Amino acid sequence: MSTTFAHPPHPSELFLKKPTANLQPSTSQERNPHDVPIFDSKSLTEPVAPVLYLPPLLSSLPEKIDFQPEETQVDAEFPPLVTETRLPNIDPASLSLHKALHRFRPITPEYASTPYAGAFNWGELRLPEEEEREWYCVVFRSRRKAGSDGGSLYEADKLAHEEAIRNGGLIMYWYGIPHPQTGMNLATCIWQSRKHATAANSRPHHIRAMRLAAESYEVYDLERYRLSKRKGEAQVTIEPYTSGDVGW
Repeated sequence: MSTTFAHPPHPSELFLKKPTANLQPSTSQERNPHDVPIFDSKSLTEPVAPVLYLPPLLSSLPEKIDFQPEETQVDAEFPPLVTETRLPNIDPASLSLHKALHRFRPITPEYASTPYAGAFNWGELRLPEEEEREWYCVVFRSRRKAGSDGGSLYEADKLAHEEAIRNGGLIMYWYGIPHPQTGMNLATCIWQSRKHATAANSRPHHIRAMRLAAESYEVYDLERYRLSKRKGEAQVTIEPYTSGDVGW
């Protein structure tokens, strides 16, 4: 079972709508980073401790695909989030990746400063051995300017995210919260191909979001990676993108 989430950029807004009677704040020494975090207007910008449990935001599949996540793919206690906007299409290997990403998660609270290949549970993702494909990953490492107003940027990011899904190619969007000491954060997108990601860069909502980001962040670094699945193997591998097409 997945939870519908219609308003990026942060899944924490979903938790604001849920009862929190059993969720008690803790100090940075006591808090287990795997626990469901407590989100309020302050914790998003001034967290008391690094947060490890944050669900992936998966793009909803095309209506023609009838997919019900199995228990082996979804953690019943911490399900992923899915968008209301649907992808127009998805190829079979990317559908397998989409299913595997239901369990995508960071494995260290220091994800904002950890190399991409070591920040997430890539080694736990399993795809059918007979499939072979590559996907394109983009990573954003950032730190907000002190006192910057995120309202307009969040709305622009929401529209850019929906725009990317409607036009195809965006499989997953994941983002953390600022590190309580350094203020650094990390977000990442996984695309069916580099061509899809490049096309999204020229869309109007994406252009506006990037302009607002330039005004709101003092650090905003981009990294690009190639996610590969080789035939005869079940696991995926991550390596820096250097050149050439990726995916379709």
